[in-house]
Amino acid sequence: MKKTIVLFATLSLISTVNAQNYWKKGMKQGKVILTSQKSNEKFASKSNAVFTDFPQPKETDICVFVDPDFKYQKIIGFGGAITDASAEVFAKLPKDKQKEFIEAYYGKSGIGYNVVRTNMNSCDFSSDNYTYVKDNDETLKSFDVKHDEQYKIPLIKQAQKAIDPKDFRFYFSPWSPPAWMKSNNSMLKGGRLLDKYYQVWANYYVKFIQEYEKRNIPVWGLTIQNEPMATQTWESCIYTADEEGKFLRENLGPTLWKNGYKDKKVIIWDHNRDLIFQRATTTLQDPETSKYASGIGYHWYETWNNKSPLFDNLAETHRAFPDKFLIFTEGCKEQFDFSKIYDVSIGELYGRNMINDLNKGTAAWTDWNILLDEKGGPNHKGNFCFAPIIANTKTGELHYTYEYYYIGHISKYLKPNAQRVGSSSNKDFLLSTSFLNESGELVVVVMNEGDADTDFNLWIEGKSSKLSAPAHSIQTIVL
Repeated sequence: MKKTIVLFATLSLISTVNAQNYWKKGMKQGKVILTSQKSNEKFASKSNAVFTDFPQPKETDICVFVDPDFKYQKIIGFGGAITDASAEVFAKLPKDKQKEFIEAYYGKSGIGYNVVRTNMNSCDFSSDNYTYVKDNDETLKSFDVKHDEQYKIPLIKQAQKAIDPKDFRFYFSPWSPPAWMKSNNSMLKGGRLLDKYYQVWANYYVKFIQEYEKRNIPVWGLTIQNEPMATQTWESCIYTADEEGKFLRENLGPTLWKNGYKDKKVIIWDHNRDLIFQRATTTLQDPETSKYASGIGYHWYETWNNKSPLFDNLAETHRAFPDKFLIFTEGCKEQFDFSKIYDVSIGELYGRNMINDLNKGTAAWTDWNILLDEKGGPNHKGNFCFAPIIANTKTGELHYTYEYYYIGHISKYLKPNAQRVGSSSNKDFLLSTSFLNESGELVVVVMNEGDADTDFNLWIEGKSSKLSAPAHSIQTIVL
């Protein structure tokens, strides 16, 4: 059986010396933190890790190699989506559970979330269809986000309050324009934005930004369209790469800049890894289009049409556009089943994707719904899914799944502006990544989703610590 391994090694470095000198000058002991299905431990403190001289490993030695002198992309942050569904479920929780929930994601003892995504207009994880304007109002004088003030905005503001203001990153995505702007006269089942409404729709984004910022929620960025190649039974809208480029170049980009929003991060694509290179190269080939785009977003659902995730497409895209950040904008485990909420394989799905995405150049990683109810909703089209935290709205109980812990072993330790450093494994069953925080902490991730315990050496510039990764576990080592 194929084995993979997740381990976090967080190694504190003295800020006045570089990593190489630190490892050559002295021994430190590493505090090990473990989440393991086998022992049913979550973020448990374990025995210290000790580094000793180990100049040259053999090919038969199982190793993860790290060299902090080789540096790559910097981290923007980690987070999840505050959808209508998440906000409505949150509102049903008792006050003490609401406080616990906010702390679990955004507080000092939580898993370090600083990124929030939300939906502009309704999405499938809304209780019904809605927009912010009256039908056929091309002037947008009726634009009003009153709908969001009941559930979404209060939760967003609670998250914002718990996050360090300098690190807070809030962005939004539309699933569909209003029906009257579209070729199929429906927010559902695909359709296209009619040419005559391109400018009206661009103005709509500006209105949304203005209304949220009036409520003291600073908007960091936006995606042009959620899943622009998917005709779904729920809210959806189709753009080819040329159409997306035209809308950005002729309407959305100039409209944002004209209204003083040149600093907003516009993210193209926002769909799966399978077409990301084609979409980026086609949409951004024109410099007049490219100048308005800051990032390239993607989801992980290409496995519906492929046996395996297409991580290499991220690396190719990152090489082609090193000036555009890669951002994972959505992913979840579908087909909700309450009896499986404590299945470790769902956590491992997250670990596997996050580690590979980071290794291929990703700078920000956003999960889908941060909270759902005991049915995997609400969802007005029955597309029920898993979330890191599931609430029983009848009892008020919060269920922390392995998704939460596997994400947390990464998001809690990789701080904003952490920089990926050189790292590799000499065994195909070891999956690893490494980052250097601004504080000097070195974070190494290694994941074991195999059925057998595995020993390996964490090797850093001639010194090594012998570590054990239990079957189906993830660890963090803080030095």
